[in-house]
Amino acid sequence: MNAATPDIDAFTRPYWDAAAEGLLLLRRCRACTRPHHYPREFCPYCWSEDVGWERASGRATLYTWSVIHRNDLPPFGDRVPYVAAVVDLAEGPRMMTEVVDCAESALAIGMALTVTFRRCGAGVTVPVFGPG
Repeated sequence: MNAATPDIDAFTRPYWDAAAEGLLLLRRCRACTRPHHYPREFCPYCWSEDVGWERASGRATLYTWSVIHRNDLPPFGDRVPYVAAVVDLAEGPRMMTEVVDCAESALAIGMALTVTFRRCGAGVTVPVFGPG
């Protein structure tokens, strides 16, 4: 893998396999019941290792964004300008992502977004968000 593709291992494989099928997964702690993202083997709130995968709704709101006009790392240079963003998932966790299919002038904090997926090189599919 290179810097532009995620490092997929046995632990994160369910997340990436689900993304390839058009599903966004979260981890939820069975001890304190809080969801979290990015996938970890333990709860970042109570440190319990009793966590499992669950399907997210795919709904989010835009928390903040930046329009990237220059990025020399492949494959990002071919996509400029693009919108790097942080979204609040409906289930609670915050997630770094990209906003797609939305004019820069239409971006607004709190706007409703819905997950969609981009197929990248090396057979990897990543979640991104668009208006909705």
